[in-house]
Amino acid sequence: MALTVEMVTFDTTDAVALATWWARQLGGEVRDEADGWFVVAVDVTGVARVGFQKVDAVTPGKNRVHLDLSAQDARAEVDRLVADGATYVDTHTEGGFTWTVLADPDGNQFCVSQS
Repeated sequence: MALTVEMVTFDTTDAVALATWWARQLGGEVRDEADGWFVVAVDVTGVARVGFQKVDAVTPGKNRVHLDLSAQDARAEVDRLVADGATYVDTHTEGGFTWTVLADPDGNQFCVSQS
């Protein structure tokens, strides 16, 4: 038996707004709006899917799962993401590898590194 990751899903109080923000960042689109309670953002390739599930209250604190994203020009992407509502958290370098931690408008942290 083998498992396939179908999508990563985040809890949020506004699934449509957060899915719309992520779709814009991924160069994709919002799909499968289920009356605003479960919304999917799909990247430009149509393969990577990120889900957003509406809940009454999100669990407080740092998210236990996060997205690791890469870009050909990570610095430019970080600047673009921050300009569009992401929050800069920190930059780390370990073993010659550098990544930047950001948070989306709901506070979910994610990382951006050079591809």
